[in-house]
Amino acid sequence: MNITKKSALVFSALLLNSIAFAQVKISYKGNGNYSLVERTDLRRYDNGKYTGLVSREVRSFITQKSAGNNGENFYEGNFYVYQQTKKNQLYVEKPLQDSIPSSFTINSDGEMIMHEDNGYPSFRTFPALAEEEICIGDSWVATAERSVDPLNKNIPTKMPVTIQYTYLKDEQFNGEDVCVFGAKWATRYGISYFDFDGDTELKSASGSHNATMYISKTTGNALVVRDTVDESFVYADGNTVSFKGSISLFTEYPPGLDKGKVMASIKRSKFISADDFENGGIKNVTVKETESGLMLTMKNLQFKMDSAELLENENQRLDEIAAVLKEVPEFSFLVEGHTASTGYIAGEKKLSLERAHAIAKELIKRGVAEEKIICKGSGASKPVADNSTPEGKALNRRVEITILQGTSK
Repeated sequence: MNITKKSALVFSALLLNSIAFAQVKISYKGNGNYSLVERTDLRRYDNGKYTGLVSREVRSFITQKSAGNNGENFYEGNFYVYQQTKKNQLYVEKPLQDSIPSSFTINSDGEMIMHEDNGYPSFRTFPALAEEEICIGDSWVATAERSVDPLNKNIPTKMPVTIQYTYLKDEQFNGEDVCVFGAKWATRYGISYFDFDGDTELKSASGSHNATMYISKTTGNALVVRDTVDESFVYADGNTVSFKGSISLFTEYPPGLDKGKVMASIKRSKFISADDFENGGIKNVTVKETESGLMLTMKNLQFKMDSAELLENENQRLDEIAAVLKEVPEFSFLVEGHTASTGYIAGEKKLSLERAHAIAKELIKRGVAEEKIICKGSGASKPVADNSTPEGKALNRRVEITILQGTSK
């Protein structure tokens, strides 16, 4: 072998070695508003007997409220759960429910601090990023928390977990440079830890998790997590419920909204005054910029008395709202119902949610994708006018539809 070829081989070996052991420091920086989707496909066993396939999807949109100089990012979100259980080849659907509010802070190392905690996000401080620079092959151990509700009793139970991470490799994901991490941990509940604010009927849990995750090198965001699950839950009545399968989490960052496209649709509307768009001057629908996106408010909706059943004279207004939303099919939509105040808070909340669902169903009939809609009922908690007058009550009876968009940078 001549000297030149030998030198080239040595240089190539050194180069490959330096690439293989290149060190990186990943920090969580956030990236504005985002959507988080958690999909669960699990085989369920009751007392060891297979009872069905549970398919569950949690959709959410999370708004970045602030980004602090100390590396803290504050978020507020709405989580919406949709579930099917397959029994005897038939799917049993869980009834539509209200969105679940949440607020939290994420620090630069990935630590999540919950402020309003109703069980979502279900994975917290996950992934936990290494404090030091790391290279492929490195491992580290960190603690996290998981919120579970195996029987969907709306009683989330918190479980601390200790996770071993391994930096597996580098890849590109959707054109973005990512680190691929492996994560393994065991479910251990009811031995040294018990959540007294959780489901008191849940006595113990055990099992294993083996996850692979794609982490953005630029922002530290977990873009995709795929978790293989095998765990069991034991209840006070002696029954054991086990699940085997997978949980997948996807984080997506919507683009900024092309308002020109929305304006073109608005100009064709008989109900929305395009000339007064910037000032929010609308005939029957108001338009407003919010932190989460562009909000269209349907004022003075005509429902049957104390009902979520729309009157037929709302059809044209719904046609035109649906036409606007179908111009931007890549976005998700928050449909939020509001009522006038009657003094009965629980009834107001229930009615506002039913009305949000009624509007959502009408939009779906008109071609808006069901999987793009999150419903929320706020009752009379967010009035825009005085409830002491008929005119004020009419303004408070409304449904707001927000086109959920990315944060402008």
